[in-house]
Amino acid sequence: MVINPLHEALQQAIRTLGPLIEQIEADIDRPCRMFHSGKVWTGSSAKQFDAQLTQFSTRARTAGQAIIDELRQALAGTPSEVTEDEATAVRQKYGLS
Repeated sequence: MVINPLHEALQQAIRTLGPLIEQIEADIDRPCRMFHSGKVWTGSSAKQFDAQLTQFSTRARTAGQAIIDELRQALAGTPSEVTEDEATAVRQKYGLS
């Protein structure tokens, strides 16, 4: 048995995307907090913008978490070791080196 290249690729995707998604969430959270403070912009247009910003923030968080959840689910269903022939087939199928 050898290490499954798909298992490794999924682990690497989680390690790469996790921090990126966290950074996106932090980058969205800052303007939301500033806007909620009421010191940036006020009035009816500001309230509409705030609602949209909050909606986009929620959508970004939900999408990011869904990506990580799907990768983790795929990883959980992927054996960590396979035969050499299976590893070769996986590398060819997914273009892994």
